Amino acid sequence: MKKLLFAFALAAAANGSQAQSWNLDKSHSSLSFSVEHMVVSETEGTFKNYNVDVQSSKPDFTDAQISFEAEVGSINTENEMRDNHLKSDDFFNAEKFPKISFKSSSLKKISDKKYVLEGDLSIRDVTKKVKLDVTYGGTIKDPYGMTRAGFRVSGSINRFDYNLKWSNKLDNGGLMVGENVTLDIKLEITRK
Repeated sequence: MKKLLFAFALAAAANGSQAQSWNLDKSHSSLSFSVEHMVVSETEGTFKNYNVDVQSSKPDFTDAQISFEAEVGSINTENEMRDNHLKSDDFFNAEKFPKISFKSSSLKKISDKKYVLEGDLSIRDVTKKVKLDVTYGGTIKDPYGMTRAGFRVSGSINRFDYNLKWSNKLDNGGLMVGENVTLDIKLEITRK
């Protein structure tokens, strides 16, 4: 009898903590990056077409399952010639590898608003584990009755690890395009 009661309690707990889906509010989100240019400055860009899926049953998102996809063809650095070069086989090869994707393995709470997001990032034909810093902006109910949550995700990856290897060396030995790419992702999501 005790085993039967325990099984019912487990089933009730599982039903009460069912994961909820969250939608991306794209008008209040961005997927941006920057990379060193000729050692002395940085060039910035964004991906215009992307989607994020968040599933979570806990209010602090510590059980969240997060995935995203970005369309390589939507890269925008405000320079058409550079964008076309980035879409070519020297970098992303948008024709053969049209998507960049990420799938989380964990979201660990470090402090009240700070988390570490771990997961697999796939660019071209390479998938590697990455760790990204997350700042949780909080959750509110907006004036329209929707529940909203906000996050800022940041980190750095080495583009050479993902076969984005094109680069010219400068006379001073530095690279025209730096190895490390800084990610800056701002997300606002709404509960379905």
